[in-house]
Amino acid sequence: MAAAPRSRSTFLGLPPWPERQTVARALRTETVGGLVLLAAALMALVWANTPLSSAYTELRDLHFGIPALGLDLSVGHWTSDGLLTVFFLVAGIELKRELVVGELRTPATAALPVIAALCGMAVPAAVYAVTAAAGGGSLEGWAVPMATDIAFALAVLAVISTHLPAALRAFLLTLAVVDDLGAILIIAVFFTSDLNSWALAGATAGLGVFYLLQRLRVRGWWWYVPLGMAIWGLMYNGGVHATIAGVAMGLILRTSRDEGEQESPGARTEHLLRPFSAGVCVPLFALFAAGVTLSGDALAQVFTSPEPLGVLLGLVAGKILGIFAGTYLAVRFTRAQLNPDLAWADVFGLATLAGIGFTVALLIGELAFPHSAIGEHVKAAILIASLFAALLAALLLRRRNTVYKRLCHQEDLDQDADGIPDIYQRGPGGTP
Repeated sequence: MAAAPRSRSTFLGLPPWPERQTVARALRTETVGGLVLLAAALMALVWANTPLSSAYTELRDLHFGIPALGLDLSVGHWTSDGLLTVFFLVAGIELKRELVVGELRTPATAALPVIAALCGMAVPAAVYAVTAAAGGGSLEGWAVPMATDIAFALAVLAVISTHLPAALRAFLLTLAVVDDLGAILIIAVFFTSDLNSWALAGATAGLGVFYLLQRLRVRGWWWYVPLGMAIWGLMYNGGVHATIAGVAMGLILRTSRDEGEQESPGARTEHLLRPFSAGVCVPLFALFAAGVTLSGDALAQVFTSPEPLGVLLGLVAGKILGIFAGTYLAVRFTRAQLNPDLAWADVFGLATLAGIGFTVALLIGELAFPHSAIGEHVKAAILIASLFAALLAALLLRRRNTVYKRLCHQEDLDQDADGIPDIYQRGPGGTP
């Protein structure tokens, strides 16, 4: 007798109730942070293009710190190397959670978002490389258009009042997590210089102690905060970008609960730090990174110089093509089938939204083109590309908003008022 055919999994189906709760909490904070980020970016642009621009430059370049420890940095560097470490710490926890209990825990569930994210990084890099090479420009900025800014994307959704269903929001978050991992690896591998082996050895030893404290179930911030600061300082002096320290500690933090624990250390830390990261760290970085002079000449350079043009095309065309084509091919050649309530137009809109590459793109742009006119033009290209991607995504997603509202209403309906939507309490696999 022939074996029964295997059932096909559903792509962009309703996520499990615990996963949906986690995603909702994370995205709620990121949405508010994204609105603050938008305000900070606008403030930076206005400030840098007024007669007070000299004050902006002086404040950004003001140095303070502890020179004896090798930590005499400008305000701009404190925000990019210091405050963004908190952002990457949260990203590390998020990645660990996805790998342990989330969408990336099994090859079957991880395949589609990972393939989509990898294509969404590779194609923009290739678009940049081809554009820069054709124009005789530098290939140093190949990694700039690879990043997606989840907070900025969610702020756009909030501004246009679009109700994305839980499956699309979860897919967007997973894309961003894998995207962050790619950015982390790129920063660690390609943007390190003048390595100090003793400082790196000290940072590695500190991470070993951090891991041991987690294994021994030691609790108390007074252990981890001083240790984390020491690891950060050693990593910075070791020649590796200091944000890598945040990622490493995030990946070490335990994300599974012990018996009797209400929350894991990773969940507690994320709950405490995510609002600070989204509402303070990232907006302050944007304030001192997005202050680009938008003169007629600077805007012309975005469309005529190969490096900024490569970033612009990579973020807009490359991201859309990479994510959409990668997702379509992955579904086409696996046993997955698209959720019948959704359409490929929804995936295309999500891919367009992923072209908003603000925070990490600006960071990599600074690392690729430090203190140069090209770097300023690349920043302008990132801002213009993010604006264009936001407007295009708003147009595409708003056209489907009636469908999204209906799906969201079905997902949130709780007629028995028990705190769990009814959709999770009926049908096969509906038990919360």
